[in-house]
Amino acid sequence: MYKSIILGLILIFLFSLVGCGFVNKHDLIDVPAKEDVSTHDEITPTPTPLDIEDTDEISEKIDKMTIDEKIGQMVIAGFDGTETSENVKNLVEKYKIGGLILFKKNIKTPGQLLSLINSIKMLNQNNKLPLFFSVDEEGGSLTRMPDDLKKLPTNEKVGLINNEDFSYNIGSIIAQEVKCFGFNLDFAPVLDINSNPKNPVIGIRSFGPDKNLVSKLGVATMKGIQSQNIIPVVKHFPGHGDTSVDSHFALPVVNHDLERLKNFELVPFENAIENDADAVMVAHILLKKIDPNFPSSLSKAVITDLLRYDLRFNGVVITDDMTMDAILKNYNLGDAAVTSVNAGADIILVCHGYERQIEVLNSLKKAVEDGKLTEDRIDESLYRILKLKQKYNLSDDAIDSFNIEDINNKISFLIKKYVK
Repeated sequence: MYKSIILGLILIFLFSLVGCGFVNKHDLIDVPAKEDVSTHDEITPTPTPLDIEDTDEISEKIDKMTIDEKIGQMVIAGFDGTETSENVKNLVEKYKIGGLILFKKNIKTPGQLLSLINSIKMLNQNNKLPLFFSVDEEGGSLTRMPDDLKKLPTNEKVGLINNEDFSYNIGSIIAQEVKCFGFNLDFAPVLDINSNPKNPVIGIRSFGPDKNLVSKLGVATMKGIQSQNIIPVVKHFPGHGDTSVDSHFALPVVNHDLERLKNFELVPFENAIENDADAVMVAHILLKKIDPNFPSSLSKAVITDLLRYDLRFNGVVITDDMTMDAILKNYNLGDAAVTSVNAGADIILVCHGYERQIEVLNSLKKAVEDGKLTEDRIDESLYRILKLKQKYNLSDDAIDSFNIEDINNKISFLIKKYVK
């Protein structure tokens, strides 16, 4: 009798172990154990919880992708001109780029913009995945939209009004603006706290100097953007508000410790993550007391340990533009891209220069071939990228028309209601 009981207990124990084995690694929170990281001389990929074959749809897609297709998805690129060019054609058709970013230089009129995006979508028809069409559309002082659209107030003005419904509606209208031309991703809202009056780059782009105000209105704006099925990218993690240097021209250095960051700069980002932020842009800021060797965009201590581990963010991490002088004046661009991915970034943003974009793509591929970047690490980013594209049901279907008058009427109504 006792032997039967013991045998039964052993069988129950063995079955429990087997049951625990059937886990999809992508269902787990993709965060590593903390470790002290000061350099990136060695490979430091985000560890995968369990080395178990995945059976979900996204993993099956990744398994069928070539390394070139995978790396292409990890780059968003800018381009010159107001029409498709040979460079754009190569980026889309040859390099299988994950997405494009447009600036004011690419936009003349509403009709031209719609035609441009539709023509790029046509180039992508034979590729496996739809493109990110991204833009910096914050409203107010930073707008890329055609001049036919009425202007929205600056975030500073929105902060002074201090009304969550107003902020939500601002986000919704921004999203409607970009959506009508075919964009699906907006690098907004700005969650930087404007705490330094000498800041040359944030200023009126911020909702204000108060962490709770920025947190409240920033999240409301984010939700407004999401309501129109546009992907918002909150920025500039871990906070660009207390800098006196513009990272477009030099590398800002911030001396705040982790306690200060958690009590101030990180508050809006933490709130956004708790409210289902999809993507975070990481800034080129050197936090000397967190990582004295690498700016946040290249730092495992910031991206993996702080953003993913401490703040529990499991969405897509995108770098700020890697062709800013904060990077180009201090690092080799190709090496910086590899370092950033090993640090935990999913998408490298390369806004300017076709040759630089090819350099980044080739450097990432060579790093895989040389063993400096593992394909498992690439696949982790691919899973997050494909999951985001699937969540927002991205498509390369052409858009036939737009209604600017309707959007302008909504802007007029909103301004009349809230702006005194």
